[in-house]
Amino acid sequence: MASQNWGSLIWLVVFFGIMYFAMIRPQQQQQKKRNEMLASIKEGDKIVTVGGIYGYVTKVDKDTLCVRIAEKTEVEMQKSGVGAVVR
Repeated sequence: MASQNWGSLIWLVVFFGIMYFAMIRPQQQQQKKRNEMLASIKEGDKIVTVGGIYGYVTKVDKDTLCVRIAEKTEVEMQKSGVGAVVR
């Protein structure tokens, strides 16, 4: 009877191990990569926002960016609104 409980416990641990390596760890790596991308944004970079607007970074602050999206048109946005840096 005690060996049955240990068997169930082992399967539970194996299940959580698989879930960690299949779901949690890749998400953590993706978040780390995104944070590095946001931290590396500098003036002159071409970006695309999460809304699909392309523009050039003209000013970088701690949490915000100024982005030129057209001639004489700049918008201020949060860094979290950047979808990707286009190289």
